[in-house]
Amino acid sequence: MSGIETRQSLGIGESVLRPDGTLKVTGEFAYSSDLYLADMIWGVTLRSPHPSAWIRSIDVGPALAMPGVYAVLTHEDVPGEKFYGLEHRDQPVLAVDQVRYQGEPVALVAADHPERARRAAAAVVVEYEVREAVTDPRRAAFDASCPAVQDGGNVLRHQPIRVGSVFEAPVVVTGEYEVGMQDQAFLGPESGLAVPAEDGGVDLYIATQWLHADQRQIAPCLGLPEEKVRLSLAGVGGAFGAREDLSMQVHACMLALRTGRPVKIVYNREESFYGHVHRHPARMRYEHGATREGRLLYVKAEILLDGGAYCSTSPAVVGNAASLGVGPYEVDNVWIDAYGVYTNNPPCGAMRGFGAVQACYAYESQMDRLAEACGISPVEVRIRNAVSEGSRLATGQVIDSPAPLAEMLAELAAMPLPATPTASEDASDDAGGADLLNMPGGISQTTHGEGVRRGVGYGVGIKNICFSEGFDDHSTARVRVELIGGEPHVLVHTAAAEVGQGLLMVQEQIARTELEIDTVTVARADTSVGSAGSSSASRQSYVTGGAVRAACQAVRERLDKLRADGSSLVRALEVAGAVEETREYRHRPTFPLDPLTGQGDSHTQLALCVHRAVVDVDVELGLVKVVELAAVQDVGRIMNPLALEGQIHGGSAQGLGLALMEEIQVQDGVVRNPSFTDYLIPTILDMPPMRVSIMENPDPHAPYGLRGAGEPPTLSATPAVAAAVRAATGLPLPRVPIRPHDIALNG
Repeated sequence: MSGIETRQSLGIGESVLRPDGTLKVTGEFAYSSDLYLADMIWGVTLRSPHPSAWIRSIDVGPALAMPGVYAVLTHEDVPGEKFYGLEHRDQPVLAVDQVRYQGEPVALVAADHPERARRAAAAVVVEYEVREAVTDPRRAAFDASCPAVQDGGNVLRHQPIRVGSVFEAPVVVTGEYEVGMQDQAFLGPESGLAVPAEDGGVDLYIATQWLHADQRQIAPCLGLPEEKVRLSLAGVGGAFGAREDLSMQVHACMLALRTGRPVKIVYNREESFYGHVHRHPARMRYEHGATREGRLLYVKAEILLDGGAYCSTSPAVVGNAASLGVGPYEVDNVWIDAYGVYTNNPPCGAMRGFGAVQACYAYESQMDRLAEACGISPVEVRIRNAVSEGSRLATGQVIDSPAPLAEMLAELAAMPLPATPTASEDASDDAGGADLLNMPGGISQTTHGEGVRRGVGYGVGIKNICFSEGFDDHSTARVRVELIGGEPHVLVHTAAAEVGQGLLMVQEQIARTELEIDTVTVARADTSVGSAGSSSASRQSYVTGGAVRAACQAVRERLDKLRADGSSLVRALEVAGAVEETREYRHRPTFPLDPLTGQGDSHTQLALCVHRAVVDVDVELGLVKVVELAAVQDVGRIMNPLALEGQIHGGSAQGLGLALMEEIQVQDGVVRNPSFTDYLIPTILDMPPMRVSIMENPDPHAPYGLRGAGEPPTLSATPAVAAAVRAATGLPLPRVPIRPHDIALNG
């Protein structure tokens, strides 16, 4: 278990190296899967092979009879509440009388070796009565004869947006679009270690995004008060939204409390695909009406999001998709219906972009169609309709901070395009060989340039930052200054989860900036300090940064009083001892969307990113090579230039993946590709060079004027790449990811 991280830190605005960076690069960093105690045993989950079935019986006898097995648990062994959920308690700890998706947990096994535990889990006999699986979200939503996946019907949220009454225009373009199910594909599978405590409680060391939300859900299921369920953050190997929901947290704690031994659970890659939520697949219908000059008059849309078997964060995802469903464009008449639907497909929830990604792909595809219909460029149609500070969203909310979208687009368009490659016939030739390797097909050298066409495409995205719709979004920070070895030292303690985004570094930078003390330690996040909320919604620099800043300022005020006589900081601390302050930070309030009209100031902050993609496409084989991505993003205030650039590159990579390769293949509710052999993510060979321009237009409502930056690049990268492939092929390509046969069979 890793302890606290200590290092010398520079202030905000500098490219400070991450305190955990060297350990991660060298392989010395302790991730949650590395956790170890001498007397620990291993837990394994038995999962349903069926997407929909009644459970008629469970026989654990054969498993319990196996040597080395300490416990076999079913729903009857849950000591407290049998259901949990991030927003709605609809998900069973272990299946009670039915299973609603393939991979649903049915039983738990603890044994002295992970392989023994797996064999024992396989020995549990479960009698299923398989029933019809509801897998078509449109049927689930609109067919009254469709079976109900959950009590109360299959529509978990319908959010309309209604503005204006004029839905006629000289130019009308329509389209139907589809986004496949994307996985967060973090490299560190779910894992954790539960340790029974002498007070009857449990200590859980876990890779998560939100310690206090986990605690709030775990404790009732264990029948324990929250103070007896203590969580500490273990090393997190990526998250991107999938660690917001519980996976094995309750299971490990149940086994530890039952056996009286520390229990470790580590998912393998296949189980990880079953064990966490995914991005909602979407089916969307859009209609845009405009003047002949390309100015938007109205937008109509139907956005259908498949939430899978359980609620998770689907209501909030629906709210985002609806409120941002027309994109960062001014339009007076809007008619949107966004739906989240239960099915027997895998549960879906948070993933980077959170509902805005799906809508962005559709509305940006529509803007390209509108540009073509009006005979103007894709950039020009976006500039003519771009929002700016003072513009009003479809929800009626006024953008009250800088939103220089037209300037961002102009800068992007002015960036030089990459040179067109030339390929020699001899791949062994140094120059020609290099060009051939950079063509579609790469090292396989499927082409020498014949059948390869180049395309250029643009994408624009708008993303809400922080939690929305009235959520009490806040963070807590405790800051302590004391002398250690005769020198001033700062200790920062929050429950904010470092999931790879560089949050440890940002907290250090803020403390050094506010207190002007070089040596800063960030304590390991745990539940002994107040909640910091989730490491999601691009919110931690904003909210936890605001809390750390406020606590530092309170400490600074006390130190200034101690030094009012002109004494040095060291002398003041010698007299006073440690100085400690705790502060909560809340951003300005937000409000729920009106359930009938969709009106309301639902968002705290909005962020913009624009992309240009250049691709080469082998139209005969359907292979795509992304030659270059260029991006312009306004971040308000740069906290760390190097880390920020990494966020833009990383978000762009996930957007590229959704455009061209990433999809969980689900057929009749069954996942067909639960492995990195068959679920493809971009590698370094797939990522092109990037041009990145970062604008700083401070948000007056945010700490330091910063603007959350992690999610917006994911939005705009996907439609930019798709538009470039359309430009190269002349095909409509209404679905992402674009697969080779979508091009080769239709070209």
